[in-house]
Parts: sequence; structure tokens; C-alpha cells
Amino acid sequence: MQTEKSITSATIVQKKAANLQVTGAESSHVRILQHLIQGRQGIAGEELSRIEGRHKTIGGNALRAAVLGANDGLVSNLSLVMGVAGATGGNQAILLAGSAGLLAGALSMALGEWISVKSSQELYENQMQQEMTELETNPEGERKEIALIYMAKGIPEDQSMQMASEIMKDTNKAHALLVREELGINAEELKGSAMEAAVSSFVLFAIGAILPVLPFFFLSGPTGIVVSAIASAGGLFLIGGAITLFTGKGLWFSGGRQVLFGLAAATITYGVGHLIGVSIAG
Repeated sequence: MQTEKSITSATIVQKKAANLQVTGAESSHVRILQHLIQGRQGIAGEELSRIEGRHKTIGGNALRAAVLGANDGLVSNLSLVMGVAGATGGNQAILLAGSAGLLAGALSMALGEWISVKSSQELYENQMQQEMTELETNPEGERKEIALIYMAKGIPEDQSMQMASEIMKDTNKAHALLVREELGINAEELKGSAMEAAVSSFVLFAIGAILPVLPFFFLSGPTGIVVSAIASAGGLFLIGGAITLFTGKGLWFSGGRQVLFGLAAATITYGVGHLIGVSIAG
């Protein structure tokens, strides 16, 4: 413990002398040791990452993202279409508004996904580079940190120190271990393409958003509104059914809930659109 405190104090003094910001991460190793001394052997790597204050995750599986992307497109464009339908009575202005809503929403989703993936990659790459710098400038401190990680998994101290010394012989292996265990970063996830994510988001949003608009290519007036609502309800039920794959809820419960909430949002926007339309006409 005293050794780690000495390292911490020296690091803080050096940073102050160089007019660098003291972030508080300098004492993280001491806090890990305190947890170990208190008998908390076997704490998970995730908890170690929370102690370090740098744990981040890159989100989600592809199926979940696909379902939610399509749901966003469907619900948002259904609400838009029904709002315009309430104001206009179902004329061809809905087709223009719905198409514009589809394109605008899909482009927004694509740009948002691109920024999200790209910024996450840049953030984690920067953290990984900082870890490599620490390995090069303070190998002894990093060796102790690796030993602490092994000790936290329940490995005896002597064996942990030996294992840490062994892995430090290969800087790349030591870096990979610290990135995984300390930062909580899965390096494989950083290989994903931001452009592919953007295109996927665009397509998935558009698939959902096209359903409320499609009937108005062939129909208008009350008939088009009803057919649009029915088609959208079917899509909402399918999305609710797909959600059960990762929620474990019943098909009818999840699908029915999705239909209820989606149509409730559409009804509200239809009513607001109708009131606005009457007000403008009056």
C-alpha cells in the first residue's frame, strides 16, 4: 500500500511541476489495493473499471439496433402522417410530408449513428494510446497494476507478481490485457465501420417510416388514413414480436403494447392536426 501511495504522490508532484492537470485517476491504484485489503478478492473486471473511472462500453447487438431503428422510423413517421392527415383530411399533401419525414429522419439517424460510432472509436483509441504511453514511461507501475488485476481475481500475490512480470515481457500482450481488464474496452468492437453503421441506420429507419406513407401512393382521404393505420399497426405488432427475442415477454403482450402505444401517439397527433386544420380554415 505504501509503495502505491508513493507512486501516486510522485505522479501528482510531477504533474504539478509540469503544470499538468491532476485528474484524480492518480490514486486509483491505491483504491484498488484498499478493496483488496478489505477482503474483496474476486471482484470483477467491470468493478475494477468503475474504480478506475474509465469504463465505457460500445453498445448493443445488431438485432436490437435493427428493431429499434425500424420502430423509430415507424412511430415518428406515423405520428407525422396522422398529424398532417388530421389537418388536411387525407389529401395528397400527406404523401409529400410523409416522404419528407422519411428522408429527414433517416438522414438524421444515419448522421447521428456515424458521429456516435466515430466519436466512440476515437475516444477509446485515445484511451488505448494513453495506456500504451503509460506502459512505455512507467513499466514498473503498470506491472504492479497488472498484478493487482490478477490479485483481484483471487490469485495469490506472489503468483500475481510473477505472472505480471512474465506478461510485461511482451508490451503488446500487456497492453491488450490492460485495455480489456482496466479500461473495459473490447478492441474487436473498434473495428466496425462508422459508414456501415450510418447506412444501416438509414435503411432500417426508412423501412419503418415507409409503412405509414405507402398507402397514400394509391389512396387518399379517409380510406388512405384507415389503410395507413392498419398497415402501421401490423408493423408495430411485428416490431413488438421481435422485441420479445431479447426481453422474454409474451408475443401478444409485447406486440399489443407496441400497437397500443404507437396508435395512441398517432391518435394524439391526428387530433392536434385536426384542431390546427380547423383553426386555420376558420
